[in-house]
Amino acid sequence: MNSYFRLSASAGAALAAAMMLAACSSKPVDKTAGWSPNRIYAEAKDEMGSGGYDKAVPLFETLEGRAAGTPLAQQAQLDKAYSQYKDGQKAEAVATLDRFLRLHPASPAVDYALYMKGVINFNDELGLFSFLSRQDLSERDQRAAKEAFESFKELVTRFPDSRYTPDARARMRYTVNALAQYEVHVARYYYNRGAYVAAVNRAQQAIADYRDAPALEEALYILMKSYDKLGMNELRDDTERVLTQNYPNSEFMARGFRRKDTPWWQIW
Repeated sequence: MNSYFRLSASAGAALAAAMMLAACSSKPVDKTAGWSPNRIYAEAKDEMGSGGYDKAVPLFETLEGRAAGTPLAQQAQLDKAYSQYKDGQKAEAVATLDRFLRLHPASPAVDYALYMKGVINFNDELGLFSFLSRQDLSERDQRAAKEAFESFKELVTRFPDSRYTPDARARMRYTVNALAQYEVHVARYYYNRGAYVAAVNRAQQAIADYRDAPALEEALYILMKSYDKLGMNELRDDTERVLTQNYPNSEFMARGFRRKDTPWWQIW
């Protein structure tokens, strides 16, 4: 019996040792241990170049720590944000850029960080066009577009001579047109369902916020028609005067909502 106990104890000790060895062997190995910051950066850029964005992100994170306080660490942050964006981690990419802007407000790369933040939200905003094929009129559809616009606006205001400013301006015009079109779509949605007060509110919102956008012609038409349905004849006539004065050849006045012309996103 004693010999069995000794054998069991010995086997248990061996098993425990084996488990400890297994635990040690499963510990992640830091392949960058002993690497210079420049080598880490080179490896991360190689991963980016080959499309391995998920592998590049942890390398840039390692580099941020190893090269803290240097221009290379700042560059690692920006490259990490780009890699996160390309890897589909949009929220994480925006958070990285926000951190960069907070920590390095005087960096010569601030214009690029603002541009990247705008582009990330701008591409997210393309989901805005899903409203054309669904009934969900949630305000969430506009959030990314507005955030993109604010980033581009800050860029063109603070850095008018930046290499990124011309493209930012074009994206701003596109975004304004998209937001105006969204408001008009919502106004038309309400009008078609007999919610004329709501239609008035959304049409007025588009007119107040997005001057010169192509969608404003339809906004005025919806406003005029809604006032007519509500029996507000004086406001209807005033709106009609504004519409015909600004759009003397308005097809809405001739054909109603069925209008075929150049798509709004090509006008600007």
